[in-house]
Amino acid sequence: MRGKEINKLVLEICCGSFSDVKTAYENGADRVELNSALYMGGLTPTLANLIYAREKCNIPVVAMVRPRGGGFCYSDEEYDTMLMDAKILLEHGADGIAFGFLTEEKMLDKKRTKEMIELIHEYGREAVFHRAFDCIDNQDSAAEKLIRLGADRILTSGGAVNVWDGRKQLKHLQNQYGKDITILAGSGVNDTNARALIEYTGITQVHSSCGSWKCDVTAAGNAVDFSYDEAMKNCYQCADAGKVRKLAEEVSGEDSSMLGTEGTADYLVDAVKRRFGLE
Repeated sequence: MRGKEINKLVLEICCGSFSDVKTAYENGADRVELNSALYMGGLTPTLANLIYAREKCNIPVVAMVRPRGGGFCYSDEEYDTMLMDAKILLEHGADGIAFGFLTEEKMLDKKRTKEMIELIHEYGREAVFHRAFDCIDNQDSAAEKLIRLGADRILTSGGAVNVWDGRKQLKHLQNQYGKDITILAGSGVNDTNARALIEYTGITQVHSSCGSWKCDVTAAGNAVDFSYDEAMKNCYQCADAGKVRKLAEEVSGEDSSMLGTEGTADYLVDAVKRRFGLE
């Protein structure tokens, strides 16, 4: 599976809903990672969102498997539900599973990671170790173990707050391990830094939410407030079509004026050509 990705620039959009997947698909993304609750760092998505994404958008969908916010050292009960979630998502068309298991010592949990990778590969899909990797002190050791276990991809910022701060480590990971596992750079990727990051690190895949805020005035009323960001009351985050398109242009080097009108047949033809390398 890894060999198919070599030398092809790939933009993955982190999505919190089917609506986000549709936005990503219509504006030039190559792949999506489907979650729920992005404000918590991304949790396991609902099955309905995956089914709609697979039925209505011709784009690879990697599904997150994460049962709660916080860290990545799970109870036996949580782990069992994660395996069941992964199986159900794979059976309903997920093209890959994003996951991460750590021990209390903040090291890679080899046993659980191996079991999850084996389950994913039984379905012929991609095993992606997510940004739990950035909580590991010795990333070289973790990368070597993931390669031996057969993981297909690592999502990482290089252990930094964002990819630009972590660019030196990302370059090291790419140079040292990129031939054996795909390094997917994520956290703070946008249209102003993607090209420079790709050129500096040699990484060929980037991950971004391209998020913006939408208003829903029903989040607060009387003494009750369900807003999840104090600075953005009555708002929620979603993928921004303009940001996705700008980032897709930056990653691919294409002129956005050639992409056509969002949702039109001409645009979709162009998107398919880009996705399958027919241009």
